[in-house]
Amino acid sequence: MIQVATDRTRLGRHLLAASAALLALLGHTTASPSAQNSPADATQNRPFDSAQGGRTANYDIDVTLDPAARTLTGSELITWRNPGQIAAYSFRLHLYWNAFRNTNSTWLKQRRLAGDDPFASSPADDFGYTQVTYIARVNDDGSETDLTRDLQFASPDDQNTDDRSMAAAFLKDAVQPGGMLRLRVRWTGRFPRNFDRTGAIGRYFFASQWFPKIGAFDDGGWMAHQFFANSEFFADFGHYDVRLTVPAGWTVGATGVEQSRTDTGQGQTTHRYVQGDVHDFAWTTSPDFIEKRKQFDMPGRNPVQLRLLIQPEHEYLADRHFAGTEAGLKYYGEWYGTYPYPTLTIVDPPFQSESGGMEYPTIFTGGTRWLSPRHSNDPEYVVLHEAGHQFWYGMVANNEVQFAWLDEGINEYSDSRVQSIALQPNYLVQRFFGDFIPWQFRDIALQRATDTNWMNTYRRNPDRDSISVPTASLWPGTHQNMSYHKAALMLHTLERMHTWETMQRVLSIFFARWKFKHPRPQDFFATLNEVTGKDHAWFVEQVYNSSNTFDYAVDRLTSEAVTARGFMEATEGAEARATDGTPGTTPQALMFQEKKVEGQFRTTVVVRRLQAGQFPVDVLVTFSNGEQARESWDGRGRWAVFTFDRPVEAVTAQIDPERQLLLDTNFTNNSRTMTPAGPQAATKWSLRWMVWLQDLLMSATFLV
Repeated sequence: MIQVATDRTRLGRHLLAASAALLALLGHTTASPSAQNSPADATQNRPFDSAQGGRTANYDIDVTLDPAARTLTGSELITWRNPGQIAAYSFRLHLYWNAFRNTNSTWLKQRRLAGDDPFASSPADDFGYTQVTYIARVNDDGSETDLTRDLQFASPDDQNTDDRSMAAAFLKDAVQPGGMLRLRVRWTGRFPRNFDRTGAIGRYFFASQWFPKIGAFDDGGWMAHQFFANSEFFADFGHYDVRLTVPAGWTVGATGVEQSRTDTGQGQTTHRYVQGDVHDFAWTTSPDFIEKRKQFDMPGRNPVQLRLLIQPEHEYLADRHFAGTEAGLKYYGEWYGTYPYPTLTIVDPPFQSESGGMEYPTIFTGGTRWLSPRHSNDPEYVVLHEAGHQFWYGMVANNEVQFAWLDEGINEYSDSRVQSIALQPNYLVQRFFGDFIPWQFRDIALQRATDTNWMNTYRRNPDRDSISVPTASLWPGTHQNMSYHKAALMLHTLERMHTWETMQRVLSIFFARWKFKHPRPQDFFATLNEVTGKDHAWFVEQVYNSSNTFDYAVDRLTSEAVTARGFMEATEGAEARATDGTPGTTPQALMFQEKKVEGQFRTTVVVRRLQAGQFPVDVLVTFSNGEQARESWDGRGRWAVFTFDRPVEAVTAQIDPERQLLLDTNFTNNSRTMTPAGPQAATKWSLRWMVWLQDLLMSATFLV
């Protein structure tokens, strides 16, 4: 039985977590105490209370871009409130761009485990870094205690002393629960070549995870981790006031609302953006963007100003970017809750930038191609998915270093349903000649249950890990399969168990209850049990905690006349022969008989569980007169036999006929027919492919 509620205030847990965090810091840093703790000056800080939730980490940032050198020069004031129930004797600072500093980083080592080495032969210009040049604690009187020499790199997760993605320092005076810490930080950063969320290519710059960022702290201590290739991010909510200085004439898009533009008189312009109640800040700039605007209106909600920054060669796809974004805001808004921010910026990355398909508060990157046939949901799907993240990643904001499925899985499940409603038809597209030329199959419509939940991808490696494994600890390369695809299929299976209306209520209550509060998996399952009134312990154990694969099959189907042969008790009045061979009519006398019950057929169905995963399933038999018989099987044994005596023969037998268990990795063995249909199917598809091949050859002849 799963424990769906936890007491996060238990003193023992707090002390244990605090001790572990302190020991980790002691083991991997050489810092020494050197600062004083004082209450923050209220006149110099943003308010920590808001209508949405507590603002734990506030940032006031100035940064200047040098596009020729591909560098940032920045300074920031971090104002942090201890939200936990124990004192903080140190602080942790994320320096994410150091993942691209050299090939010894934890991020790149994890990528290599998956067979991917993006820097194997890269020139020096492709690498990036963050270098803190000054850090100090701002005291109550405005003076600063220099901590630069005390700041040391820390590797509490994997003890990789070459990793530089996190730094830490001890504090002479601890920050008590509810107390304030202010840090003044100056740094330089170098953009890596644009790939995997951030970087620069040509005159396009996308800056994510670009500033020194204080780690998250909860009731038990620091929750800050190194940067892993498998995982994404986790941070506390706060208020951001950011001034971005870029070349004059360049377009800027960023988290929040633009407040002003100021020319510096040196060929540069400073753009000021402000946003509260967000947990990150990302921005982009380029002189090549074409800007499009549209207002999204929804009855009873505040309007949202949509801003699209699109590449010139993709301008004709602008309406489709807006369509995907509006579909996300409309349906997520109806199903789950209100999008509370006044703006949303969509960024169309350039070709080969590898920064597409990533979400940040009030801004995200899409992803499209020069040739994108209509009715293929490209670019609509990516835009819809990233817009949907504004609700789960953006507002619910679970820890994606540990539980990424609470965002990615719920979002993929949700956007798949939106596609099935609002973005139809959606046909299969295959791409050729280096993934450049599309071919659309208008007779193959993509299905929600399998295609837009990515079943075909999931079932290639369904058992490498379980969803419950902390995201950063997943085997490299399985993050997407577990956090996205299996989680979405898990949620869709729950929908088929309980109906969409029930699941919509589960998710809307979960969203309303936990937005701006960083929930955990047990919080979701508690809501599921509460709304459905059922205990899902068995489901959690089989689907969530286990890496078992599911595969149920109909192994045998027979339907024969009811007959019997052999020695049987003699019927009344019939000559019988006793077992000693003498005539007689005693009740014990046996008679060799061949019996056939006229007009009766015995149907036998053998079903099997071929993999370790266990799930209750139904068995449905259809007879030649149209009647059906249904039996339930708990699915725990390796096999079961079901027998039916009817006046007609069976036609088909199916296991899990409604396909409730969408995690079944081989649905082709879930049914059998009395008359094999293989030859007809082979003929049908052979003729289709022959016609396709003929068209292809004719097209090639024309080009020659």
